[in-house]
Amino acid sequence: MVSSVTEHDTLAINTLRVLSIDGVQAANSGHPGLPLGAAPMAYTLWSRFLRFDPTAPDWPDRDRFILSAGHGSMLLYALLHCFGYDVPLAELKRFRQWGSRTPGHPECHMTPGVEVSTGPLGQGFGNGVGMAIAEAHLAARFNRPGFRLFEHFTYALVSDGDLMEGVAAEAASLAGHLKLGRLIYLYDDNDISLDGPTRLAFTEDVLARFAAYGWQTLRVTDGNDVAAIEAAIEAARADTERPSLISVRTVIGFGSPRAGSSKVHGSPLGADGVRATKLALGFDPDATFVVPEAALEPARRAAARGAADHQAWRARMDAYAVAYPAEAAQLRAALAGELPAGWADGLPSYVPAGGEQATRDAAGKTLELLVQRVPGLIGGSADLSESTKTPAVAEGSFQADHHAGSVVWFGVREHAMGAALNGMAAHGGVIAYGGTFLTFADYMRGAIRLAALSRHPVVYVFTHDSIGLGEDGPTHQPVEQIASLRAMPNLTVIRPADANEAVVAWQVALERRDGPTALILSRQKLPVVDRTTHGAADGVRRGAYVLREADGGAPDAVLIATGSEVALALAAQSLLASRGVAARVVSMPSWELFAAQPPAYRDTVLPPQCTRRVAIEAGVSMGWQRWVGDAGTIIAVDTFGASAPYQEIYRHYGLTAEHIAAAL
Repeated sequence: MVSSVTEHDTLAINTLRVLSIDGVQAANSGHPGLPLGAAPMAYTLWSRFLRFDPTAPDWPDRDRFILSAGHGSMLLYALLHCFGYDVPLAELKRFRQWGSRTPGHPECHMTPGVEVSTGPLGQGFGNGVGMAIAEAHLAARFNRPGFRLFEHFTYALVSDGDLMEGVAAEAASLAGHLKLGRLIYLYDDNDISLDGPTRLAFTEDVLARFAAYGWQTLRVTDGNDVAAIEAAIEAARADTERPSLISVRTVIGFGSPRAGSSKVHGSPLGADGVRATKLALGFDPDATFVVPEAALEPARRAAARGAADHQAWRARMDAYAVAYPAEAAQLRAALAGELPAGWADGLPSYVPAGGEQATRDAAGKTLELLVQRVPGLIGGSADLSESTKTPAVAEGSFQADHHAGSVVWFGVREHAMGAALNGMAAHGGVIAYGGTFLTFADYMRGAIRLAALSRHPVVYVFTHDSIGLGEDGPTHQPVEQIASLRAMPNLTVIRPADANEAVVAWQVALERRDGPTALILSRQKLPVVDRTTHGAADGVRRGAYVLREADGGAPDAVLIATGSEVALALAAQSLLASRGVAARVVSMPSWELFAAQPPAYRDTVLPPQCTRRVAIEAGVSMGWQRWVGDAGTIIAVDTFGASAPYQEIYRHYGLTAEHIAAAL
């Protein structure tokens, strides 16, 4: 039933508008157009439907709201302030300023109530799909008759720009296939983008496209019609078999002198424009950051309703723990991000007698066991499970009719996979991973960057790690990708040297809870290091370690390598020994982990007095100077690869034991 629209509703909507333009004007920077046009739909959602408790922003069964069009962030901050979150008015006045909780685009680790970091268009759209996957998975695993612990909705406000992005198309297709019926998006359909009218580049029938994806589509012809917006959301919530897109026709910059123009998209209105807009909306043109008491009444009712829902959920959870103690304990651990006792016991161990192993194979066998041992470990690959060795059948597939499955078939959708993994991680209760070829990490780079920025503990399984891919040629042979990923703050990159390092790498990835981890794995088989005579693979945890000491003690030189090139370093060490050069071999699977070690440890691995150093990696040389110093040598691949058997390519690029030894 549609509720009546009151004067308080109108006042509250206009308060959100005025707060937004005041924030933008105070910063002399920002985007006033979206808040002015979209405030009614956002307010209708928050006041009528959204289940939230502002005193507990991390309540597990809260509804999620994503501002995918993150440039309209002042609208979100105004909502958070008015609806009772810890975003005081003083923070709205500090919009876009150093140290404020109101940055230019929403960042989830800075502002209470912000679920995901958005701004790069389309990413929030994909995040919402991941959140809906997580909700459906947890509901299927833990809900019991009389105990619906997970039944929340994921909402987003999306723009024309979001829907133009390829990541949104991929994610929408996946969501329709999976029938994520608790996913509802409000589309701010205003016919304007930054460059001007959308007809310059975007003339498709959006609703027809989404209907083809398997979405329910609805239309509201007047973005100020609260009753019509409410009715549309009601209809969307009633269809739990399909995600829903509600097109809401709005006027960008509503009420301002620039209404309906692209000029209002990304520039402050100016003092005169702010005054004129306030007059049009019935506000004092000379007052700033005004929040009338009457405007807060609907927000307070919604917050009180959400707090009651939260307490009812807590009581339900307590009763659930009595009826289903094992499941409750498992759920609480999952929500806390805790790994179960004994999860790493008895993981695979490899010896040279067992033959050579590709690190992708060893990592895959490890993952198959971890999926069985770690509840909530869920993910898949971008149509490459056979190649990335990510599980194909463990616990079944996550499909429209089986949300309990732990294997998500993302299809050839790397963009969507990356964004969805962030949404899954942000939702909580699950550990998300995704696999593809390393060269295709470029397709999902925007999502990886947001994972690192947001400290989402996503695990990336990147296989086919180098020119060792061989005959597939340079289009598929990554050379610059590892250096590119290492350049990203808060992303831990691990390139294991053999099967045992790959096993430890997975352990490190799952133990890390404050950011993403990229596992860089070989397609070709590599020798298994004899751990009875060489350093223990657990050295991966420290990023670099002495794999094999120089004969006679103190080294004359240090050979530093990662991944498949560690075996070459060991072979070069033997050649050097025959020539009277005592060389130490250091396996350095992770620059980030090594850099985080105390200086004293780093000096024991790379003695400062030993300046004869050679770094070996089948990728670009960028960054290796940090570890070899000015006197060191780098043997790398500073060009694209070639199509040929990988052994031949390695010889051509000087990645041989003989060439490495000659470098000293």
